[in-house]
Amino acid sequence: MRKHLWLIGFLIVSSTWAKGWKAGVAKVIITPQESVWQAGYASRTHASEGKLHDLWAKALALEDETGKKCVLVTTDMLGFPKAMSDRIRTQLNRQFGLTNAQIILNSSHTHSGPVLDDALLDIYPLDANEQAKINRYSRQLEAQVIALVGQALKDLEAVELFAQNGVTRFQVNRRNNKEGALREQTELKGPNDYAVPVIKALTPKGVLKAIVFGYACHPTVLDLYQFSGDFPGFAQLELEKAHPEATALFFQGAAGDQNPLPRRTVSLARQYGRELAAAVDRVLEEPMRPLSAALTTAYSEIQLPLSAPPTEAELLKTQNENIPYLKRWATRVLSEMKQGKPFITSYSYPLQAWKLGEQSMFIFGGELVIEYAIECKKRFGQDTFVMAYSNDVMGYIPSATILKEGGYEGASSQMVYGLPSVWDASVPDLIYAEVNRLAEQLSIPKIKNN
Repeated sequence: MRKHLWLIGFLIVSSTWAKGWKAGVAKVIITPQESVWQAGYASRTHASEGKLHDLWAKALALEDETGKKCVLVTTDMLGFPKAMSDRIRTQLNRQFGLTNAQIILNSSHTHSGPVLDDALLDIYPLDANEQAKINRYSRQLEAQVIALVGQALKDLEAVELFAQNGVTRFQVNRRNNKEGALREQTELKGPNDYAVPVIKALTPKGVLKAIVFGYACHPTVLDLYQFSGDFPGFAQLELEKAHPEATALFFQGAAGDQNPLPRRTVSLARQYGRELAAAVDRVLEEPMRPLSAALTTAYSEIQLPLSAPPTEAELLKTQNENIPYLKRWATRVLSEMKQGKPFITSYSYPLQAWKLGEQSMFIFGGELVIEYAIECKKRFGQDTFVMAYSNDVMGYIPSATILKEGGYEGASSQMVYGLPSVWDASVPDLIYAEVNRLAEQLSIPKIKNN
């Protein structure tokens, strides 16, 4: 009798797990094998000199009880340029049948990773030899990411998924607080979002298989000539040391105007990594919300208009400035103007939404500023997860406030990314309208009065 009861219990449990989530993980080292230029700081004057720790690409594949799949790829990189992202997603569609809606290509935005081709063309004084190395590395990275997704899909096994927000507070709004005056300040100013979103995948045997976590903060603690994932890299190392059977995947949030302060030492990068890992561990140790095994995804690209292009007089003035990358930008744009090449007047901007059971996620391209995350949570609830730097990093995505104020995130950063002009004032409203449309498509409820 006991034997039969045990068998019935086993079959019930097995049936429950069979109808639930499946998850697979994979990871691969993507540290360049030769010295190449690093992305993120225009002040660097030469290529890399070794590594502080390895760079990684990691993938989490999920499958719901109906067999629908999605894949999150996280990387220790500044950002995927559109051309590379498009090539990777095209191959993932051909090989595995995944649509753009089912794929997220996220970058931590570390400023200690390699330069990629088709990105930030005016920043670095690259000769033919350095450009050739960048091109070789970029093709290798594409192949690694495609193979990585295949490995994660092969690793699918039954899991339970859980989600919850934690908190840590080392991000500082860099537009509203002067880095050099922090010791004198009695309070920090400006909008912030200190949330640490966490998802965990647990096997039927109680083994922690995957830890997905995020934070909205620029990985700019370090400006060395050594490769590293900066504080997100250290956080992942800490979590995988504490949970050796788990793969820890970091995704970047709306970090456009958020810096880790103070900064500039390896010790601080380690400290922030430990603080972030501790925030995640606290969430893992406490009750988390179980997510029912239902997956819905949506993706769109909307045309964001640019403002009027600069005049020849404005370009000549910029060309005479003492900032090398601005001079290169102005020289290139002037040359294109004289050749009669038309300026782009809009940009195809990627937006995404995922719903993992009851967990809503909004995924943005570009360097999203924090006001977008705050607004999403006002509209859809404080448990909402917001991910930026995904699928394409083409520039900063300023809020209406920052567009009016200007400054680096609102104006001059567009030159860093090679765009001919700043965003039009209508851009924030266009983005929010599309976010609302995607939310409606996935039946993500809006909070009343918003």
